[in-house]
Amino acid sequence: MASNGIANGDFAFSTSPVLVPNGLSKIKTKKTVSREVCKDGDTAAPPLKGVLQNVDNLHALQKKKASAPSTPKSPMNPSTPRNMTPRAAYTSEEERHKQQMESISASLASLTREIGPQVIKGDPAAGKRSPPRSVVAPRLHMTDSALKFTHILYNLSPAELYEQAIKSEKGSYITSMGALATLSGAKTGRSPNDKRVVKEETSKDDLWWGKNSPNIEMDEKTFLVNRERAVDYLNSLEKVFVNDQFLNWDPENRIKVRIISARAYHSLFMHNMCIRPTPEELEDFGTPDFTIYNAGQFPCNRYTHYMTSSTSIDLNLKRKEMVILGTQYAGEMKKGLFSVMHYLMPKRGILSLHSGCNMGKAGDVALFFGLSGTGKTTLSTDENRYLIGDDEHCWSETGVSNIEGGCYAKCIDLSRDKEPEIWNAIKFGTVLENVVFEEHSREVDYADKSVTENTRAAYPIEFIPNVKLPCVGPHPKNVILLACDAFGVLPPVSKLSLAQTMYHFISGYTALVAGTVDGVKEPTATFSACFGAAFIMLHPSKYAAMLADKMKRHGATAWLVNTGWSGGSYGVGKRMKLEYTRRIIDAIHDGSLLEAEYELTPIFNLAVPTKVKSVPSEVLHPENLWANKNLYNETLKKLAGLFQKNFKLYADYTVGNDLKLMEEILAAGPQLTQDI
Repeated sequence: MASNGIANGDFAFSTSPVLVPNGLSKIKTKKTVSREVCKDGDTAAPPLKGVLQNVDNLHALQKKKASAPSTPKSPMNPSTPRNMTPRAAYTSEEERHKQQMESISASLASLTREIGPQVIKGDPAAGKRSPPRSVVAPRLHMTDSALKFTHILYNLSPAELYEQAIKSEKGSYITSMGALATLSGAKTGRSPNDKRVVKEETSKDDLWWGKNSPNIEMDEKTFLVNRERAVDYLNSLEKVFVNDQFLNWDPENRIKVRIISARAYHSLFMHNMCIRPTPEELEDFGTPDFTIYNAGQFPCNRYTHYMTSSTSIDLNLKRKEMVILGTQYAGEMKKGLFSVMHYLMPKRGILSLHSGCNMGKAGDVALFFGLSGTGKTTLSTDENRYLIGDDEHCWSETGVSNIEGGCYAKCIDLSRDKEPEIWNAIKFGTVLENVVFEEHSREVDYADKSVTENTRAAYPIEFIPNVKLPCVGPHPKNVILLACDAFGVLPPVSKLSLAQTMYHFISGYTALVAGTVDGVKEPTATFSACFGAAFIMLHPSKYAAMLADKMKRHGATAWLVNTGWSGGSYGVGKRMKLEYTRRIIDAIHDGSLLEAEYELTPIFNLAVPTKVKSVPSEVLHPENLWANKNLYNETLKKLAGLFQKNFKLYADYTVGNDLKLMEEILAAGPQLTQDI
């Protein structure tokens, strides 16, 4: 080494002055032989692996490809479910990828063009491109969207969807508990008045149409106009999200669904709410049984026939498709698919139910029906019982099965003490809709209604610690109909006959309390057929008759449980104590309530037990707690009249070929001709 240089690693810096234009000396370097290795303590720094030409090479080392499925199926494998498409025994990974992309391209195809869009799997931000199928000159029938690639983000993981949402969607944040907080836009709830069902030859004679039906008809041409609008919008985007998933945990009756959406939030929501396929099941997924086109960021054309707003949610059972325009509320996808199951399952002899479901350690299953505010979620989520599901179920010849793979819980006023299972489920992977959080700490204020009162949490069902996996169980032993009677005249529990079960199931009663709606000064009765009128596709009596038939064949008992007021109506009486309701539910589960003695009530003719363990006897008969007995009688008759008025909507319907069944159901309802 030259004497005028200072050794520094691999280079020697010369001190000889070399003039440069600005008058400063230029430092010259020359390569030298390294004599020592720079050490940190006694441990040499390990070299980085791979060829590092730039920082991208370094970043490439962070990620590795997932291993291929370890249990490939052959075409003759008997374990392949009936609606799966077994791949060829020696299909290459490249060929399977090609088939997958062709299937998605077909789903995104415009009906006015010969082929689907050019699709490529992967994030456009990654900079990867596949060569086009062919290089052709533009033609008059082509559009700009036909010349571009649509990048398909296919069945991304929650972590990947978090990244997509935070990078691309304004209003997406990670909360202090790790959940993804996001906004659903102007719509913070469902839009039932904008839901449409195509009236076509394959289903029109089965569906319930007309007054009071949730099925508002549209013609097939109008549906295709809306479908074209949604597909063109999705194809105009640089990237779309595609989820291939299942509905129904019963493997013999599950439905393959494909959800195509523009938002990472929607993709993560459906990842949580539908059943997640294994890698092997995904490889054999094939053609979906039903497809959702969620173009909710784009409005429908108000000049299109049947449109009454810029929002439209359209079902076509013949085409097995659903189109969403003008609303980004994710619940439309969940409930749209539930409507589809309400049509498909009864055609197989399977009863679809809007209910919670749990199972005791002895294998006893209970179904819970109830509208908002009745306590369905609270009572069906029991730390001493296994949760099968919180909202949507099927009852087949083999037992019950959850339709979904997740839970969609209300979280307004959520607290750790009152609902610890839901509280603890809000963590990484959970979607929080429209909640408000502290700007710096990102701690959610569940009491804040600034955006909406309908704040929600969507999470995989396995986030609940006592979940039953797979989410299936034997035939139900008990069917519990929950009502929050703000009039304060229904008993806290009563045993129902089969005819009474059908009557109260069709009625779907609860009550809103004063103050819920401006100007309301007294309780208001609310009726929702089958405890989910907005989602049923057939006449309510068909579901009720199926329920009674299954209960009769499998020995189930129905109960009407009032979680509302006692000792007077709202404003005078008090809400039924939750501890009393829980003891009643426990007595139903353990079978002790079946052994009790019963007395019939006037007007409603309900069988009320004389004793329930740890529940005061006077509470079981509501008239005992009313100070004004005449007012009690008047209120009882008033509620009975509301029941009768509501049931006139269904009384002229014939159930199957049984002309007397509806007469029996009507006779099981309240009778105002009785003396009190």
